Amino acid sequence: MATLYDKPAQVQPEIIPDAFGELASEEYSIKAMPKVAGPLGLTATFVLIIFFITNTPTAIQAGAGTFTFWIIGGITFFIPCVIATAQLGHMFPHEGSLYNWTHRAFGGYWSFFVAFCAWFPCILLMIVAADVVVGYLQGLNPNWLVQPWQQGLVLMLILAFSGVLATQRFATILTLVKIVLVIAFLAVFITGLAGVVWLLKGHLSAISFKTPTAWGLAWNPNGYYTLALFAFIVQAFLGIEVPLNMGGEMTGRKPVTRHLLWGTVLVLVGYFVTSFGLLIVVGANPIAIANPYAMVLAVKTALGPVAGNITALLIMCNFVVTPAIYSYACARLLLVGGIDQRLPMRVARLNKNRVPVNAIIFQTVVAMGFTAILFIVIPAYGGESNAVALNLEVYNVLISASTLVWAISTAFLFINLVKFYFSDRRTFRQQLIFPMPVLWISIVFGTTTCVISIIGALVFSLIPKLIGNNIWWLIVGGITAVCIVVALIGGMLASSEADWQKLHE
Repeated sequence: MATLYDKPAQVQPEIIPDAFGELASEEYSIKAMPKVAGPLGLTATFVLIIFFITNTPTAIQAGAGTFTFWIIGGITFFIPCVIATAQLGHMFPHEGSLYNWTHRAFGGYWSFFVAFCAWFPCILLMIVAADVVVGYLQGLNPNWLVQPWQQGLVLMLILAFSGVLATQRFATILTLVKIVLVIAFLAVFITGLAGVVWLLKGHLSAISFKTPTAWGLAWNPNGYYTLALFAFIVQAFLGIEVPLNMGGEMTGRKPVTRHLLWGTVLVLVGYFVTSFGLLIVVGANPIAIANPYAMVLAVKTALGPVAGNITALLIMCNFVVTPAIYSYACARLLLVGGIDQRLPMRVARLNKNRVPVNAIIFQTVVAMGFTAILFIVIPAYGGESNAVALNLEVYNVLISASTLVWAISTAFLFINLVKFYFSDRRTFRQQLIFPMPVLWISIVFGTTTCVISIIGALVFSLIPKLIGNNIWWLIVGGITAVCIVVALIGGMLASSEADWQKLHE
């Protein structure tokens, strides 16, 4: 009989029937996908998906209060999301993570909706990651890529390269990702070192740490950023569940908790160290705020141009590969959708490397299409002609819109837990890896903070000098609304298609 919790018979407690049935993708992934995703590979994937080193220049607007926001955001959102993900991943270690968990909790309609809200932001973030490389090329030489169409072509080349990379053997990609993780944290180390050296040379810190207001512990009537910046910092932690999209490819159950533990530590260390280096050397000034190139400016100021250029190359290497990481991780959502007949079956086709090649090609084409519209079509018809300004606008708008949609799907981590608990409390308690009070605190804090972050990200512009608040919410809210409507309609169509297929069979 189909059951709510998929456990071996010898350890399986008394259970209730699963109202929505097991998914075909659960069995398929075990048979067809090689088990190569161990703790280290999943940790590297986790960190590189969540830790965007270029988030730090936006976060430092609060000065010393940046650390306060990182801590509060970590306690009220990041750690609760990690706890919820660990619990769900322990109960259901299947391909598709949030898609699978939501299906078991609420059925096909909501599982498709949540999967789309988790998948589409990855398309936008593939563009954002590639856009970092373009921004760094401009920082190294202002005479490069001076026209938007030139940026667009380079972005599409990077996306095409990431697509090819993502179709290789998963074990090979995981090895590369581990190397990139080391490269990324070399850049983190150099940025933090710049702050230490700056102080050892006798320079004063660029920002004050002396007053409660500086630490964000007192209301600053002149700063709009309190809610907006907190929202940005909270949403910088999104993506916790993404590595478990490869849940059917894990080498065992221990990688679930191990990669979440070590990944959480590394993400927090990365954001704290880079914030320290930036705030000490350049501070919260207009040159650094929301400028992805600010890390290089800080390193050049403290350690010299050679160290700055090395940092730039390290960060560029990171973000050349990052789109491929998003591509192979989120292609699993299309894979399970195809297997479960919620998408055309051909999207689930595997190549000789046992990788969903059609899903990856589709994602890459969609990302390249959006890039062409943003950087070639719109500027050609009277849009932004300043390449540097366009780069900053696209970077901040896309990262805000994508994280808003992503935050909606992330809320289902907590919603699913509540549903499972009330469906069968006895079974749920027997499956626990955390005490119930810890889970309830995580659910309350995580859900509340998620809602607050959505409001803040929607109402306040990250770049008010380029895009005012009165326009910001229309642009970001419009993109978010379109995504939600597409997800709702797609959920109806996908659910109907699945029901028709079952009836036909």
